[in-house]
Amino acid sequence: MIYLSHFEFPTEEEEMSWRFEIKRKCYETFYPFFVTSKHHLEMLDPEPVTILYGGNGSGKSTVLNVIAEKLNLQRDTLYNRSNFFDAYTDLCSYETERRIPRCSRIVTSDDVFDFMLNLRELNQGVDRKREQMFEEYVEAKFGKFQMKSLADYDRLKQVNEARSKTQSRYVRDNLASNIRTHSNGESALMYFEERIQDGGLYLLDEPENSLSPERQTELVKFLQSSAENFDCQFIIATHSPFLLALRRAKIYDLDEEYVDVKSWTELKNVRIWHDFFKEHEADFED
Repeated sequence: MIYLSHFEFPTEEEEMSWRFEIKRKCYETFYPFFVTSKHHLEMLDPEPVTILYGGNGSGKSTVLNVIAEKLNLQRDTLYNRSNFFDAYTDLCSYETERRIPRCSRIVTSDDVFDFMLNLRELNQGVDRKREQMFEEYVEAKFGKFQMKSLADYDRLKQVNEARSKTQSRYVRDNLASNIRTHSNGESALMYFEERIQDGGLYLLDEPENSLSPERQTELVKFLQSSAENFDCQFIIATHSPFLLALRRAKIYDLDEEYVDVKSWTELKNVRIWHDFFKEHEADFED
């Protein structure tokens, strides 16, 4: 599925014209100006799966944030937005093949990390509540209690319940927010599965962060299925070979002086991995 069919960034000449007009000299940077033009990236023509590949500083995240701002996509975590973002996005333009769905969003590493931290905090809260309930159980089961009025009815129910159940069963039945503990990788994968709904445009900024190779392969299967079967479109910034190998992905190489579209097997980092495993091929055969 294609929602965003074309996105155009300002040319270097347009950026220089803007810079000349404002005549401000008190800023050290005019970010996001002069980031995409450094690699002569003037337009994207996204496919159902489009990948932005490049090293640190190549502009991958900038491209995603610019598109997200221009399209007014949802995001969970605020980011360092410079004073010139509006001026830059005003110079951008785009075309759609279909209306951008309301569920569309950008997902960044900060979003995933915040989700994991929040989940960890919830689990810690559950652990504290669990300890309190252990104490409540012992007091209710073995403490002295005599009902004196209807005001003691709730306490009577608690005492009767404690005396009729084991400690573990009592705690399990009464712990309302018994959040399951996940590893960081499981939590990160769960975040993507919750945020990515059917029929949406999703911008993913290095989603492989916090994911082991095994979890990355699970994410790839989920993204592939979402694109092929559930009407999702993805624009992904990554240098993970697992994600770069997504079927029929259109890959923009932002490491080139002039941004070029390549197959994943032509990319420098992928070739390094290939040569490394080729060099140690005999080790796998032993």
